[in-house]
Amino acid sequence: MAVTKGIKQLVAEAETEIEVWDVDRAMAAHGDEETVFVDIRDVRELWRDGTIPGAMHAPRGMLEFWVDPESPYAREVFQSGKRFVFFCAAGWRAALATKTVQDMGLAPVCHFEGGFGAWKKAGGAVEAREPKSRD
Repeated sequence: MAVTKGIKQLVAEAETEIEVWDVDRAMAAHGDEETVFVDIRDVRELWRDGTIPGAMHAPRGMLEFWVDPESPYAREVFQSGKRFVFFCAAGWRAALATKTVQDMGLAPVCHFEGGFGAWKKAGGAVEAREPKSRD
């Protein structure tokens, strides 16, 4: 079976329905107590490249399960009413994740263009992330 809709189209469609920030806006929001940065990259990417200081790691494969309060894997933070800023390496996975959690009813949510790569290029702070027993 041929793919009828590619990743670029999926991301473009998602970005017409979600809030998308530029990296400067994300950097300005960093440190706000009512804003949670959510790194959805694979844990090996965090170990290799670091992450945004204070960011919560929510692996993309578990995100819906962590957001749904009825899930046995639900995480309380997603019921906090805070704003969630999702990011990945370059922005594509985060756009799709943001669209998904928005469709689930989580609000307010957004992602920022260019992801962690854009954050580093703009001089954003980075902290190391070492393997933990629960990663």
